[in-house]
Amino acid sequence: MYKRYKHLSLIIALMIIALSLIGCTNKKTDNGDGLDNSAPNESSLSIEDDFGNKVSFDKAPERIISLAPSNTEILFALGLGDKVVGVTSYDDYPEEVLEVEKIGDFSAINLEKIIELEPDLVIIYGEGNEEENARLKEAGIPVVGFEPESIDEIIDTINKIAKITGKTAEADSLTNSMMEKRDEIVNKVKGSPKVRVFYEIWHDPLMAAGPGSFMDQLIELAGGENIAKDAQDEYPQFDLEQLVERDPEVYLTSADMPEKTPEAMMARPGFENISAIKSGQVYVLDPNIVSRPGPRIIEALEIVAEKIHPEIFK
Repeated sequence: MYKRYKHLSLIIALMIIALSLIGCTNKKTDNGDGLDNSAPNESSLSIEDDFGNKVSFDKAPERIISLAPSNTEILFALGLGDKVVGVTSYDDYPEEVLEVEKIGDFSAINLEKIIELEPDLVIIYGEGNEEENARLKEAGIPVVGFEPESIDEIIDTINKIAKITGKTAEADSLTNSMMEKRDEIVNKVKGSPKVRVFYEIWHDPLMAAGPGSFMDQLIELAGGENIAKDAQDEYPQFDLEQLVERDPEVYLTSADMPEKTPEAMMARPGFENISAIKSGQVYVLDPNIVSRPGPRIIEALEIVAEKIHPEIFK
């Protein structure tokens, strides 16, 4: 679901509503706090994004456009909802965002409308489209992109967005709460037997959440063992023979299409001998929670943990 997801371009169109993500590129390593320490006279409202773009403000932005639901959720969680003047048509949380001006979706944004809204800042997911970014910058609109791939990186993104919007105190409260809840969940499952888990990214061809994906991290933190953890990339194809051989005890996926139900999945040819199918431990999760790298990622962790270890979360 991230920068290394570009090889899934043939299925992105089908998954976009559920996954709420866009194509990506290689990510720049940050120094941990998001600051450009090489510039001693920088404004305190300064960061470097995940792709080397540096922005600095004399005062906190008053008009912000978000081009990804995850970033929108971060802005609202920081108390910046009244500053958000434009979002994509996929943005649906929190409820207040439904009243915000829509400026397109991931496949096509309305640049003219964005410029017309006169934002002080545009926040994108990933590196974005080079031509669109150039047009926005020509119009004098700063653009920053973030592509977190783990809980720690999501927290770092929250802190960076907070730093340029003057919301560092709110970010401290939010991220501390997230980390406390994460630790609480991890401690609950500590010492429990590892449960074999498969997370289905796509069904035709069958694709898994492999090593380096944040779902891989969630499974491990939740006391599971990702049966695709030794794959060659983050989102590998997984053939049926391999799936049956590794025999997951819990089968997870997200609702990327209406017809994907536990019953339909359990009726798939060849699946009948899988332990998760036999026991009925097949779960279709809310994609808006488990697929968005924002503040609700801890809620996603708890959901995954409940499915893997229901005996602990009764």
